[in-house]
Amino acid sequence: MAQRKAIIFHGTGANPDVVWLPWLRRRLAERGYAVEAPHHPGLNVEPVATFLPRVLADHTFDEDTVLVGHSGGAALLLALLQHIEARVDQAFLVAGYCTPPNAADEPVLQDAYDWSAIRAHVRDLYFINSRDDPYGCDDQQGRAMFDRLGGTQIVRDDGHFGDVDQPFETFELLDRLID
Repeated sequence: MAQRKAIIFHGTGANPDVVWLPWLRRRLAERGYAVEAPHHPGLNVEPVATFLPRVLADHTFDEDTVLVGHSGGAALLLALLQHIEARVDQAFLVAGYCTPPNAADEPVLQDAYDWSAIRAHVRDLYFINSRDDPYGCDDQQGRAMFDRLGGTQIVRDDGHFGDVDQPFETFELLDRLID
């Protein structure tokens, strides 16, 4: 069996060294994963149509790949899953969304999604959202994706799962869910 790989995408205006992302990288590396955590300052700044091809070119995807995205990084996973050629093992969309969650501009979102292509490119899909997300990346957004894609929806009361004013140093639930 090939080595398992995890690619972790940070959220809008963030970087790979915020909230639980460094902790998850360490945990997965300890479990034998090759972990990639790219820094994408253009995430949700540059239109997804021009941003996505570079992300696709920077990574390889196969049946041993696990994808994790937080906030804008989770929204990016929808476009990524639609356009990859392979089927990945698992995808975790933490505080993800598929429609504008608030009044802010959301260039990471596509105008429309090919939901069947997204579903065909991932074996196991998880949506983890909070009822009390301050940015609108809430359980209703998770439900909208779950209704179109199936998978597993997990609803918490954990805000945005980490933010400048919400320390969230570890994410044990996510560590347990990743095969």
